Amino acid sequence: VLLRAYVYARMLGRTGMTRVADFATLNANYLMAQLSKAGFDLAYPERRASHEFIITLQRLKEETGITALDFAKRLLDYGIHAPTIYFPLLVKECLLIEPTETESKQTLDAFVAAMQAILREAHTQRDLVKTAPHSTPVRRLDEVKAAREMNLAWRAD
Repeated sequence: VLLRAYVYARMLGRTGMTRVADFATLNANYLMAQLSKAGFDLAYPERRASHEFIITLQRLKEETGITALDFAKRLLDYGIHAPTIYFPLLVKECLLIEPTETESKQTLDAFVAAMQAILREAHTQRDLVKTAPHSTPVRRLDEVKAAREMNLAWRAD
């Protein structure tokens, strides 16, 4: 992993590193603005995003019972790897959104569209969101059972 990061940095060079940092910041601020317009609550609305930002789904949870975990699991059905959830711990029901510097505007817009669709579903089809994911090979796991009966052994089939 360190070698890969080193090679990436060397390939970019000094000007390339500045450029990708600028793109990461631009992507984060674009997404932050779009999601705010779409009705999502920013955890820190007065801050400009550096390369990441946080939205809170606390209001959604109070209105519908849909949690950040439910929302993240539903994103999987849209073919989107869910952002980090519940971090930082001081923000309730948060999603830490961190787009990379290589994401296209089309990809960012597709993410916003998926987020908007799930927000609508949370109000109109709660069970669909609560029981997600539906399109993955493995459905929602019992996290309490997994924590209590942890099995980290690997076996070849």
